[in-house]
Amino acid sequence: MSLVERQRQFLEAAQRHFGTSRVVRPRELFGVSNSAKIVEGGIQLGVVNLDNVRGDIEAMIFGCVLRFPPEDEVYFAVLVRNDKANFLQRLADMKRLGAATRSDGADASAFSLEASGGDDDSSETPGATIRYSARNNLVPIYLAQDGRLWLRNAKFWDSLAFDLTPFGPSTEPDEIVVALHPPTASARRSLLAREFIGWLGTLVGREKIHELPVWTDTATLSPDMCRMPAMIPVEQIEAAVSALGGHYPNGEVRRFHAALNFLDHKHFVILSGLSGTGKTQLALKYARAVHGLTSDTDADPLIFECPVRPEWTDPSSLTGYYDVLTNRYVVPTFLEAVLVATAHRSSPVFVVLDEMNLARVEYYLSDVLSAIESRGALQLHSNSVPLEGTTGTSVRAEIRLPHNLFIIGTINIDETTNPVSDKVLDRASVIEMSTVDIPGFLGSLEARYPELAAARAVSEPKLTEVHGFMQQHGLGFGYRLIEEFVRYHAFDAQHLRNAPDEVTDQLLVQKVLVKLRGSERQRSLLNSLDQSCEGLPRAQAFIRGLLNDLDEFGSFQAMR
Repeated sequence: MSLVERQRQFLEAAQRHFGTSRVVRPRELFGVSNSAKIVEGGIQLGVVNLDNVRGDIEAMIFGCVLRFPPEDEVYFAVLVRNDKANFLQRLADMKRLGAATRSDGADASAFSLEASGGDDDSSETPGATIRYSARNNLVPIYLAQDGRLWLRNAKFWDSLAFDLTPFGPSTEPDEIVVALHPPTASARRSLLAREFIGWLGTLVGREKIHELPVWTDTATLSPDMCRMPAMIPVEQIEAAVSALGGHYPNGEVRRFHAALNFLDHKHFVILSGLSGTGKTQLALKYARAVHGLTSDTDADPLIFECPVRPEWTDPSSLTGYYDVLTNRYVVPTFLEAVLVATAHRSSPVFVVLDEMNLARVEYYLSDVLSAIESRGALQLHSNSVPLEGTTGTSVRAEIRLPHNLFIIGTINIDETTNPVSDKVLDRASVIEMSTVDIPGFLGSLEARYPELAAARAVSEPKLTEVHGFMQQHGLGFGYRLIEEFVRYHAFDAQHLRNAPDEVTDQLLVQKVLVKLRGSERQRSLLNSLDQSCEGLPRAQAFIRGLLNDLDEFGSFQAMR
């Protein structure tokens, strides 16, 4: 799409939004010499010919653009309708003052756009007495920190940080619409542009800023992605999670929803429990439900998964580091989530720290925990100039955790993990997810996949029995194993056609009994399993081997 076509499409969308008639022709301030630029205390929208503005004009629209490296364009259009009388009065006053200046022998009409580039006399110090032209053919328009539009028709202001009152009347804009090109749901290019849009809102009031969906692409955020979880009824979220295949019968979704949203400034929840009980899936399905997605395969640019690695010993794995070889700042997944949340403050961004206690949490999460509690900034580097990031965005020296960032951690409690300190637990809400409902889960699985009905029927009795024994000793298993157990049965029935008991025997050894470990206290468990596996030769032999280890060594472990 050409530059001219983008400009045309934006102005048409702006005019439709404002609801003005075709008679109102937007003024285009897109040129190289008359486009918008930031000045101290505000922004110069551009320079426009307002020499023949009619007094009965319906409204005025000024279309502007600012460009940010490497290729972002922020288009914005300013509407003047309700306060146009002050605007017209200022135009008339400037002409009158210019005519008076000419009658005194001075000629201010020599002012031109070209003079703004190299003529030292083309701009004036703040507060200086200015001259005016007798014509309004070249009018610089400024939006100041007071949220009002100020005009002059000769020379320029380099600063608006002074008393502008003598240069009135000024005009209050009705509304500003903005559009970002290229449209994107990523912070890889749009962070600076998004910050400019937010800054415009600080000038005129955020209620006057509206973003238009002029251009679309695959990464554009849907309206459902621009709502906070607390705004959505929890019943709606529960239904969406269930439709996505989540099975959480013990109120886990409600507790998770409350823990994640009860504070406006902190959204940090840890999900704890047995492996395979759906901790990570709860986080992902909840996020998809909030974003209005109906399938696990739909792309969601606002969900970030960070698998924690055992060698993480400092915050650089989350918040990045400067790479001297490439002269760029390495942006890990967590920091990219922070940048995306900063760029899209009206959208909830979810980052999942999966198996977060594989490393010592206090080591790598310390900076983030401090920023969460103090509401301060993450210190990323000490360079006063933003560094180029590996994702393409500029990375400032420090960045605050935005309020729309939701951090979810999952932890397993076993011999491969580290204990989580009170420092971490005090700063998070911890939800235990070790209760497993086999009949309910298999019922929901069959409802979604009716072809698994026969496999469920032959799997459920033995799964339920064995799980009951193991759960009493803290060795239960989760929904992942249960679903795979059933799907294995279904695959065998279709392709291999072994006897169901033989398949169950294989699976108990391959998937379930390999989790067994313990000491004399678990002898009763092994005895119960030995009886339960009567008629299943492989499983029974496996159990008796563990009993022999217990007799000989005083302990046993299936995977030794």
